[in-house]
Amino acid sequence: MNKMLEGRGMLWIHKAILVAVLDALFVVISYGLALILRFDFIFSRIPESYRSGYLWSMPFWIAATIVVFYIFKLYHSIWSLASISELQMSVAAYLVLVPVYASGAMFMRLKMPRGYYFMGYVICFCMTTAMRFSYRFLRTYLGNREAVSENDQDRIMVIGGGAAGQTLIRELVNSRKLHTKVCCVIDDNPNKLGRVLEGIPIVGNRNDILAMVKKYRVNHIIYAIPATTGKNQKDILNICKETSCKLQTVPGVYQLVNGEVSVSKLRDVDISDLLGRAQVKVNNDEIFKAIQGRTIMVTGGGGSIGSELCRQIAKANPGKLIIFDIYENNAYEIQQELRRAYPQLELIVLIGSVRNSNRINQVMHTYKPEVVYHAAAHKHVPLMEDSPNEAIKNNVMGTYKAAAAAAKTGVKKFVLISTDKAVNPTNIMGASKRLCEMVVQMMNRKTQTEFVAVRFGNVLGSNGSVIPLFKKQIAQGGPVTVTDKNIIRYFMTIPEAVSLVLQASYYAQGGEIFVLDMGDPVRIDDMARNLIRLSGYIPDVDIPIIYTGLRPGEKLYEELLMDEEGLQDTANEMIHIGHPIEMDDELFEEKLRLLDKASRQDSARIKEIVAEIVPTYHYTK
Repeated sequence: MNKMLEGRGMLWIHKAILVAVLDALFVVISYGLALILRFDFIFSRIPESYRSGYLWSMPFWIAATIVVFYIFKLYHSIWSLASISELQMSVAAYLVLVPVYASGAMFMRLKMPRGYYFMGYVICFCMTTAMRFSYRFLRTYLGNREAVSENDQDRIMVIGGGAAGQTLIRELVNSRKLHTKVCCVIDDNPNKLGRVLEGIPIVGNRNDILAMVKKYRVNHIIYAIPATTGKNQKDILNICKETSCKLQTVPGVYQLVNGEVSVSKLRDVDISDLLGRAQVKVNNDEIFKAIQGRTIMVTGGGGSIGSELCRQIAKANPGKLIIFDIYENNAYEIQQELRRAYPQLELIVLIGSVRNSNRINQVMHTYKPEVVYHAAAHKHVPLMEDSPNEAIKNNVMGTYKAAAAAAKTGVKKFVLISTDKAVNPTNIMGASKRLCEMVVQMMNRKTQTEFVAVRFGNVLGSNGSVIPLFKKQIAQGGPVTVTDKNIIRYFMTIPEAVSLVLQASYYAQGGEIFVLDMGDPVRIDDMARNLIRLSGYIPDVDIPIIYTGLRPGEKLYEELLMDEEGLQDTANEMIHIGHPIEMDDELFEEKLRLLDKASRQDSARIKEIVAEIVPTYHYTK
């Protein structure tokens, strides 16, 4: 390694010496040319005193120039990346050379024409500066010529003529390893039209994307506007996906702040970029304050929502994190991930079921968590329709037993992860989650623990959701199956949903059902078609779409709030509160016991019994 570093150091020194020799040569040429220019290129007319003065001054001029250049680090720069900062250093060096040259001339008592000093100074500046920038120019020019000759190059359109776009273009243009050619830039600012960015023309706005892709034979589009999200981003990307070009984007505005915008940070555009919803914002200070140093427990901690809860909780530096899950593989995966990412975290991973009263009581009694996030649940609608008693055993009675154990051991806050399917449910899974909400509201009234529920819609990419299914079907060549052309759902990414869950738990005072703003609903058919296009195929041509009909218990649309619940705002505009519904707690608890007994007997009447407890539940007999 040392030999390698020494070799690299010598290579730098050799280059620096070469540049210094060239600088010396340019000083000699510049002032010699200035003297000849002064006498109209007639060498014989130059007086002998001027010739000897020129030769007498050159050693000092050369030494002074090289020393000043070295002080200003003009021999340390990477000239293949020369930019405005190198030009500024050159100008500063030459400003310092003015008094240095003047002092030298006075010390040597030089008597040269005044034009000699001025012309020599200007010519020397131009030659030394041009020499440094010529390397980048020639490298870029030759690199572009080489790239144009290759058949496998990417012809790139950059959307966004701001700082992120400029940074990416500079890297793409300068890189010799990337077989790319940046052809054009798109920006909606009319003042930028016709101008150039890093030598690349800005050729139009979003309405010109399709035409410019065709004109410049673009096959790769990079969306480089990290500060723009929501509807603007959705509209632009929806135009881009009609081009069949490869689509990439910068991750987010924080990359600009951290100076991390680069080709290596690009990611492919995915379906979440097309949701058209504003970026979710949470107050991390509040969340960290509520978690830091505390003992936190997550049931179902290996699942899609549960594991993301664990990741975000781990970032907040809890005193202890307890993961409780029945599925050992899921629990093992999140355990290993968190141990790698947070080696100092006190992490406890336990296997067990919330349906087992003794086990959940023993865990909470032993570790005494202060906050419990209850994410353990069966959630697959069609499977629960075929096994309704299991939905009651796991979702309802599991929640009741976990809540009872939490109250018994003095847990301060218990947060239920609920779903929009609990509102006016038409399937047993949704009805079971509505019962879970009723359980936590009852427990909040009966105990000192603060019980709350957080209700949201579908999350992109969760286990059993449509996105992984669609991706698998596309990878197999289709067909992609959609239940109904008009079916719509609310969607949010898993990290977004979990961050809002954590903030809602900070707001909780007990008894609330927090409702997350999921943005506008999305047609599943549109989502399937967008995903096919993002995969580089044409819907109904390369990949067919088949409509299979609604499954048992499935609705065309979901709701987030029941009419009688009302709505109350919070400090976060994306989190709302549904008011608790009055109910007879004693009667409800009695019905829970009957429901528990019926489920353990695998009763064929389980849906009918649930409908008696949840009046808004409508099922198919």
